[in-house]
Amino acid sequence: MRAPADAESVRAFLEALGRAGRSEARLYLTGGATAVLYGWRESTLDIDIRIDPESDDLLRAIPALKERLNVNVELASPPDFIPELPGWRERSPHVVRAGAIDVHHFDPYSQALSKVERGFDQDLEDVRSLIEHGLVEPARAVELYEAIEPELFRYPALDPASFRAKVERAFRTAT
Repeated sequence: MRAPADAESVRAFLEALGRAGRSEARLYLTGGATAVLYGWRESTLDIDIRIDPESDDLLRAIPALKERLNVNVELASPPDFIPELPGWRERSPHVVRAGAIDVHHFDPYSQALSKVERGFDQDLEDVRSLIEHGLVEPARAVELYEAIEPELFRYPALDPASFRAKVERAFRTAT
């Protein structure tokens, strides 16, 4: 069992991965890694990332870095669970340049909606933090949900009516 990742270990992973990469790429942090770097959580079980474009040298480096740094790394991001939100790349805040990698937080709205859909207590606490830190505006989150609602059929594990109810609870009450 690997240790939870704190801000220092997330940064160490990013720096080491940046040294391993030879080609330009964007790396998007998601979930707990975002929460840890923003400071509203002390640690996360996994460093969830998306690499765009996928890079063989970066993907090959991850297993050794996981062992050396004693962290869990997962290839996971909101579009694995919900449709891509329009404009998500432009809303993804830059974190740091590490070697040939530009590191960004994955769009806060995408993160919030995927967390609302999953609905675990920690997820909903993260959504509250995204709102409190001004990274997500509830009315805009509802608008973006409505933009992807016609595409929910592409995600058979999602129940559209249940997802809509969760969005209403999470964001209509926050306005």
